[in-house]
Amino acid sequence: MEATIWPLYGLRLTTPRLELRLPDVHTLTAMAELAAGKVHDESEMPFSVPWTAASPEGRRRGCFQHVLGTLADWREDAWTLSTAVVHDGTVIGRCDLSADAFAVVREARTGSWLGMAHQGQGFGTEMRAALLYLAFAGLGAHSATSAAMADNARSRRVSEKLGYRPDGLTVEAVQGRRRPLHRFRLDRADWDKHRTVPVEMTGLDAASLALFGLGGPGRPPTDAPR
Repeated sequence: MEATIWPLYGLRLTTPRLELRLPDVHTLTAMAELAAGKVHDESEMPFSVPWTAASPEGRRRGCFQHVLGTLADWREDAWTLSTAVVHDGTVIGRCDLSADAFAVVREARTGSWLGMAHQGQGFGTEMRAALLYLAFAGLGAHSATSAAMADNARSRRVSEKLGYRPDGLTVEAVQGRRRPLHRFRLDRADWDKHRTVPVEMTGLDAASLALFGLGGPGRPPTDAPR
């Protein structure tokens, strides 16, 4: 995958244990294989879109298609950055940052999953901290949002640890069942107060910012610290 064609392939977010980046074909294949394995206990469904209910082959192909689809569907006013989460050279999960009309509203949302073998080790906090750094320090976000099923205590704990505040409750139909979903919101001041994970960011240049709808003629520049 060429950063000269799609500049975001040069973006890297590095924490003490993880690297987040757009996956090349080899990395995406590894991610798809991970998705085909165990992501959560069979008695649970932590996702609003129940993609893990598919067969292993369906999960494998669905993951592959999702990431490629985010590139094909990317628009400056509606985008999803779907990154591979890599630990010691091994893909352990996926973490997405999405927004609509970001240049105007300056708000983004996150979504993620980890292979079950990699859960319970603090990686969920670390990888979300990396994308929050991109959102706030890189893109100049004013706020970020997340959501978790009412019975997904682990996801809620990550949000609380990173400084999110409760932002209400919604109800969704998932697999024919009524599922309460807790919403969380993080503003810039609370993000700054709760920053405990060091993050290094490279490759966010002018060409990358333009893909996010930032900078360039007639575009509002990012107000992020450099």
